[in-house]
Amino acid sequence: MPRLKRTEEEEKAREGGEFIETLDRGLRVIQSFGIDRRPMTLSDLSKSANLPRATVRRILMTLVKSGFVAGNERLFSLTPRVLLLASAYLTSNQISTVMQPLMDEVAGKAKEVCSLAILDGEEVVFIARSSPARVFSTGLDIGYRLPAFCTSVGRVLLGRLANDELTRTVDGMKLAAQTQSTLLDKSAVIATIIADRTKGYSLVDQEAEEGFRSISVPIRRYDGAVIAAANIGAHVDRITTGEMIDRFLPLLKEMSLAAQPLLV
Repeated sequence: MPRLKRTEEEEKAREGGEFIETLDRGLRVIQSFGIDRRPMTLSDLSKSANLPRATVRRILMTLVKSGFVAGNERLFSLTPRVLLLASAYLTSNQISTVMQPLMDEVAGKAKEVCSLAILDGEEVVFIARSSPARVFSTGLDIGYRLPAFCTSVGRVLLGRLANDELTRTVDGMKLAAQTQSTLLDKSAVIATIIADRTKGYSLVDQEAEEGFRSISVPIRRYDGAVIAAANIGAHVDRITTGEMIDRFLPLLKEMSLAAQPLLV
């Protein structure tokens, strides 16, 4: 789900007089379109963005004239032009540029989807994806978000935090069950993340999505700092957890080692 809550950095900028309220509101309206997979009414957007209808209407009219939104007086939807914003990020992001060819190779060898994610607050965001030759979709498209605490990529990324900071971070999260298997005890989540950090990988079995398991490794830049996480996921009917460790983990580790000297 799109992140509409302001970050601590945004609040500080606001307090310091560096915050542009109008721009922030416009971005909140754009993010609101991702909540429901359908055209949205003025009332829908007003409620989702937590803004007055009159304000949302002015923003929509501006976005329509700019070509980012299409609609009439009742229903509104984003246009393909909004992809320019995502394209600007992806083309300027070194991680995606470096990782994509490496992920393509791994996906081909594993015959499964390989994805790359970064941490954004309490969620992970998938920023690159590679599929094998056969058609297969896990739903984890670029820009897709999932809770960090119950995903293999999220646990790898949270594992870069020192233990005290990790404890504070998880304690501050609201853990919501994604499936019947989702681990919700905060102490157990923290212990699992620390154990995964020691192992050098995380394997999550049906905690984020029913019938789906994934294995992830950290992606480090040249100085060893963890800046992303890469995973391979598969349906439980096709592969066991043991096979994931035996088949997929070596591929992911090899990719991570190959990428590190290229990431500055």
